[in-house]
Amino acid sequence: MAYCPFRTASRSIVIRYKLKELIAHKSFVEDRRVTIDEVAEETGISRNTLSRIANTRGYSTTTDAVDKLCDYFNCEINDLMERVVLDNEQKTT
Repeated sequence: MAYCPFRTASRSIVIRYKLKELIAHKSFVEDRRVTIDEVAEETGISRNTLSRIANTRGYSTTTDAVDKLCDYFNCEINDLMERVVLDNEQKTT
């Protein structure tokens, strides 16, 4: 196994995307339903990639996609994603 400075015997670090929360917030503020398909169309990010960002723990995407999502939601990076430290007991496969 390769050395990873972010992983130890007792903890792991993952990036959690808050895409679902941002979609829900935009839907509430605009009083309409915002869909993954709409976000895909407006940002140029594939629906498949957006689905993985929203649903896959620790998914890694490009900085271009992060930038496009921040533009679409008019938010900062920390509004879109957060660093989460997990104890190995919390980690599920």
